[in-house]
Amino acid sequence: MLSRVLSGLIGCGALLAAADVRGTISINRKLTHRTVTAPAGLYQHGAAVDLGRDREEDPIAFERSHVAVYLEAALSPSTGSGEPQMEQRERQFAPDLLVIPRGATVSFPNFDPIFHNVFSLSKAKSFDLGNYAKGDTRRVTFSSPGLVAVYCHLHPNMSATIVVAPSAFATRADRDGNFVLKDVPPGTYTLVAWHKSAGTFHKTVVQTAAGASEVNFVLPYVEPNANDHVARR
Repeated sequence: MLSRVLSGLIGCGALLAAADVRGTISINRKLTHRTVTAPAGLYQHGAAVDLGRDREEDPIAFERSHVAVYLEAALSPSTGSGEPQMEQRERQFAPDLLVIPRGATVSFPNFDPIFHNVFSLSKAKSFDLGNYAKGDTRRVTFSSPGLVAVYCHLHPNMSATIVVAPSAFATRADRDGNFVLKDVPPGTYTLVAWHKSAGTFHKTVVQTAAGASEVNFVLPYVEPNANDHVARR
C-alpha cells in the first residue's frame, strides 16, 4: 500500500516538473523549388477539377510553416483522441506536411469528384490504398518513425510528406516560425528540426523543472565566415 502511494506521489511530481520546450525557426530565403504541373487534360479523366493553389502568399512564411520539430526520444505520453487527416482537395494533399507520433492512424479522405489512389514506397511505411471516389476514405497506421513520401498514382502533381516522430512530442512550426512542445519531462534530449529542402538539424535540450526551455534554429545553417571573426578582433 505504501509503495503505491509513493509511486503516485512520484508520478505527480514528475507531472508537475514537466515544462514546455519552445523556440523559433528562422528562414531568410525561399528554399522550396516551384513544382511544374502538367495540364489536367493530359492525364485526368472524368470530371474536370481545377488544381488548387497554395493559400499562403508569403513564401518565407510558407517555408517556416513546413518545418517539423520533434524530440528524438522514446517517450510515449498520452495523445489526443483526434485522428490526423491528409485530405485530397483540388488535386492536392491538404495538408502537404503532416507531423504525427509513432503509432498514429491517418485517414486520407477524398473530397474531389474524381478518383484518387494514394500510395507510398517509403522505408518507414509502404502502402497502396487503391482507387477510391469522392466521399470515401482509407486509413493507414504508422508504426515506425521516419519520413513517408506520399503520392497519387493517378495525378503526378500530387505529393506530400508525413513525418512520423518517435513520440508525441512533435509538432509543425507555424507561419511565424514558432513551435511549442508541451509538458516535456526533465531530461536531456535531442531536438530535431526537419525541412524537405534544407535538411535535418539537431540540437541538445537539457530540460529541468525550472521552467520552459527555448531552442532556436536557423535554416539552412551557414558556417560562420572566418573573415568575420578576424574583423571583430
